[in-house]
Amino acid sequence: MLFLRSLLFFLLKTVLTIPFGLLALFLFVLPPLARYRAIAQWGRMVMWLARVVVGIRYQVEGLENLPRDPCVVLAKHQSAWETIAFQSIFPPLSFVLKKNLLRIPFFGWGLALFSPIAIDRGAGREAMKQIEQQGKARLAGGFWVLVFPEGTRVAPGEKGNYQIGGPWLASKAGVPVLPVAHNAGRLWPKNAFVKRPGLITVVIGPPIPTLGRKPTQVLADTESWIENTMARL
Repeated sequence: MLFLRSLLFFLLKTVLTIPFGLLALFLFVLPPLARYRAIAQWGRMVMWLARVVVGIRYQVEGLENLPRDPCVVLAKHQSAWETIAFQSIFPPLSFVLKKNLLRIPFFGWGLALFSPIAIDRGAGREAMKQIEQQGKARLAGGFWVLVFPEGTRVAPGEKGNYQIGGPWLASKAGVPVLPVAHNAGRLWPKNAFVKRPGLITVVIGPPIPTLGRKPTQVLADTESWIENTMARL
């Protein structure tokens, strides 16, 4: 039964993605924030399908911690779920992502109109420059910047190597870091076709200040909060 429900979800999501990908081609004339809000309707529909077809629900703790102005969101990365659900939970987000994702037909076309920060992760110091330059522009344009500090998806109970890019951008831009933990990987595992019903919990922590602090200090505080919260989840 889980396989059949997951198969139905996959088929419906695919049918939904194709027209949104085509629609994205005609939305480039809109201002960036308007484009984002239009394309983000795809994410809301996918979350509705996940709830109705698969039985995946979610709750959010700590919404009172959301700052009024754009900031850098540093979040745990366990699955594709958070890349979709965060579009409904947070104000307009600019994702830091790999350039090759934009080449995926339909999905990549829509993703490109989200005003992402597309980088070559193998470029080393040049990638850091891309994050800083594009990130400052996105923040000034009203976007929040989402960074997965571990760089890739990690399974529940595991911990990746936290990277400096997000705190570096936040420090250079003079904005706080917002730490986020969640347990989506339990129900929507990495690279797994079958999804399981249940409740996902997203926890938003208090903003971590960056002014007058080294990015390494900010990263250490972020990592500590996220991993301690993950232990509770």
